[in-house]
Order: sequence, then C-alpha cells, then structure tokens
Amino acid sequence: MSAPALALQDVSLARNGRSVLEHVDLVIEPGETLALLGPNGSGKTTLLRVILGLIAPDAGTVRVFGRPPARARGQVGYVPQHARFDPDFPIRVLDVVLMGRLYARGLLRRFSADDLATARGALDVVEMLECADRPIGALSGGQLQRVLIARALAVRPRLLLLDEPMSSLDERIGRSFWDLLGDLTREMTVILVSHDIGAVSRHVRSVACLNRRLFMHASRALTADLIESAYGPAIDAIAHDHAPHGPPAPEEDSR
Repeated sequence: MSAPALALQDVSLARNGRSVLEHVDLVIEPGETLALLGPNGSGKTTLLRVILGLIAPDAGTVRVFGRPPARARGQVGYVPQHARFDPDFPIRVLDVVLMGRLYARGLLRRFSADDLATARGALDVVEMLECADRPIGALSGGQLQRVLIARALAVRPRLLLLDEPMSSLDERIGRSFWDLLGDLTREMTVILVSHDIGAVSRHVRSVACLNRRLFMHASRALTADLIESAYGPAIDAIAHDHAPHGPPAPEEDSR
C-alpha cells in the first residue's frame, strides 16, 4: 500500500511566544485536491512551510510520501503568495523557470535538453512561452505569478502547493487557471490556499479550515458548524456546494 501524499500528526508550532499551529492532524492521499481556507494570520502559509521543510515544528511529525520533508523536496512544487525580484537583475523568464530543475540537476551541472524542454513546456501550459526570453523585471504582477506557477511545474511535482495563486491574476488568466488546475489534479496531489471560498469549492474535492487548529471537511460543502468551529460564531454560514450553473455563492461575511 502506497504512503499518503501528506501525513501530519499532532503538529504544533509557536513563534515569538505565540501559538501558530496547534495539534494539526491531516492525511491526504495521492490524487486528492484540498482547499485550505482561513483568515489572515491563521497559519496557512506557515503550514505550507512546515510541509516544505523550511520550518521545523515544535512537536509532531510531518511526512511527504512517507519521507521527512527534506528528503521529499524533489517531489514537491511550491508557488508562494508573494515573490520579490530585483527588476534590474539580468535574468530571463526561462532562467527563472529552469530553477525548478535545480534539485534534479544539481547546482553545478548544466541544464540538459530535457530540462529546457520541461521549462518551455511549463511556460506553454501557463501561456507565457512567448515571454521566455524577456527579462523578469519587465513582467506585470500577473505575468510573474504565471511564471512562478511554471517554475513549480518544472519540478515535475507529485505534490503541488499553491499559496493564494489567484492573487495577482487578471480575470482572463484567472479563468484559464481553473482549467489548468483541473488538468493538474489529474496528474498530482494539490493543496490550494485561498480566501475565495466560492471559487475554490467548484474545483476541489475536500476543504480544510485552519485557524491555528485544523478542521477537516471531506467534501466541498461547508456547514455552519464547521465554519463556527474554525472562526467563531461571528462568521455567517456559506453554502457553496452549488452546481456550476446555479446561483452565485454569497460573499463571506467580513466581520
């Protein structure tokens, strides 16, 4: 029997004396698509960094395909919410995407024809191949976000972590992103961090709410009890497991 794509057991973490994650348990099987929801400061990005092995938890265990995160990095792609590049740094779009091949290739070895083909293919998937030779500093925020998605795809990951990937995409690319996500979920396990409950609920198989503690819900429909357990009674319930052609989901109460 194959190991889960991700297994967290009793993971806790405090930063600067403040609890960030408390007794988090989570198991995701290969091929699953999970939306991770929660307000700002709820620990979503920190949890992704724990999964990546960039932060060690104070307690608990983390396994990615049965291995500690540091031994599974070649199987994980990551798209950060915010990325900063010096606009004057002389690096091309293609070179940024090729960074996704470094773990497999090694820092001191030249990129192969296969690496170049993989990078160009990833750019083609996100509709940025025509920009391969442009300097990274010449891109808009939305274009840069698409390049970062391509860099993650160049890893050829089995697990893809997306931290608010829609934050810089315009409406047209936003629509194509959901089409892309549908294709990716047929090939890999995906964890998608988002604030847009209505949008992600149409494209994922399960939902988890994080507010230091994790509240797992093994379907796309969020109940009032689940939302209240994660965020407290001041948040209104959201019914969002509707058909694609049904009425739009209500907006999340901002209180």
